[in-house]
Amino acid sequence: MNGACIFCDIAARAVEAGLVYEDADSIAFLDTHPLFPGHVLLCPREHYVTLLELPTRLTGPMFATTQLLARAVENALDAEGTFIAINNRVSQTVPHLHIHIVPRRRRDGLKGFFWPRQHYTDDAAREAVRDAIEREVQKLKT
Repeated sequence: MNGACIFCDIAARAVEAGLVYEDADSIAFLDTHPLFPGHVLLCPREHYVTLLELPTRLTGPMFATTQLLARAVENALDAEGTFIAINNRVSQTVPHLHIHIVPRRRRDGLKGFFWPRQHYTDDAAREAVRDAIEREVQKLKT
């Protein structure tokens, strides 16, 4: 056990976890502090802290596995849907990229996102944010 990252230790099989899936690039296991029973965490085997660090060659396979696990969780638990989430640094309790796959049912008590919604002050403020993001996307694509 290297002790530096619990998810790396789980991927290396140095730490026990409730494994539900694994392949050459990823590993999935039950969250030890689930929002609901069946809450699964999917991690790349290699250590990447955030989605922004994940190599492009792994993004497709990770999201294909997310789809597989979401279907499996819904079917196995007779859930009406799933909540899929990734935290990048803020609220990321383990600094190793992980995708939350949480079974959902209507009126299960989970209220959308876990924080209060904030509105734009007006349409001009909304447009300024939209424009800034669009410009940044264009810069990053070049």
